[in-house]
Amino acid sequence: MTKILVTGATGRHGGTGAHLVQRLREEGRDVRVLARTRSTRTEFLESLGAEVVVGDLQDRRSIVPALQDVELAYFTYPIDAGVIGAAANFAAAVRESGTSPRTVVMSMGPAHPGHPSGRGRDQWLAEEVLQWAGLDVLILRVAAAFHENIPALHGKSVRDEGVIRNCFGPGPVAWINGRDAGELAVAAILHPERFDGPICYPAGAEELSHHEIAAVLAEQLGRPVRFEPVSARQWWRELVELSDVDDVVNADMAGHITSVAARVAERGSTMAADAVALARLIGREPVTFREYVRQGHFPWGSETLSTATTSS
Repeated sequence: MTKILVTGATGRHGGTGAHLVQRLREEGRDVRVLARTRSTRTEFLESLGAEVVVGDLQDRRSIVPALQDVELAYFTYPIDAGVIGAAANFAAAVRESGTSPRTVVMSMGPAHPGHPSGRGRDQWLAEEVLQWAGLDVLILRVAAAFHENIPALHGKSVRDEGVIRNCFGPGPVAWINGRDAGELAVAAILHPERFDGPICYPAGAEELSHHEIAAVLAEQLGRPVRFEPVSARQWWRELVELSDVDDVVNADMAGHITSVAARVAERGSTMAADAVALARLIGREPVTFREYVRQGHFPWGSETLSTATTSS
């Protein structure tokens, strides 16, 4: 069986990497996970039958042995400083190991040399490095925000104040569920013929404004929730404060997401959602935001959520 190396499987934002490992194991695939440290998350991945090796994308020496016998790889990096170095280390390790794994890269729509987000520009350059190195890559620049952004970025304010504050403006935003992004990675690894490469722009599942997001939350949680537009500077300050108490958010992510939001407010989403096209890629109907909320991802509203779900 082809051995598949997966990076980023212990990341919390969206849970895409862990979902990818689980699905590959369900398909009977031999999976090796590269993780910086051992933790309860790596224990869970091992319980699925994945092999876990300790290594760091910022340390080329630790990547080389992880690539032994690997024919397929999944490369991703958190929204944080260091993605260019990580790509260079990965590419150098591939060349040193003497392997040539086909590599699926989980990217983002803002990966562009002219994007106002520095992290978007860094992601673009990292992908250029991988291609300059001659790697066989399939790059998934997912043109949608994750459903998981709502509890990660707004869970505290919804819980405490019944409000979503950001600088996306009143217009629609394309959305995708983290599990569906994971399914895109599964499909790209196992069914590359579904994609036009090497750079693809998978569309989101639906378009919702933050007013509509707030309305869905209010309906499903049985409590008032509203959207309050604020300036990019004000939201950035709020996210930086949040990063001090929640390790899902960091200062780099705060700068990136406010830059992306301000651009969407100015120009609209770069790509319209297309549930039919997404379903064709992942092989099933994508998850909607309403379904995501009903799955209980807002635990402080679980009692009212249960009632709303039963009555709907």
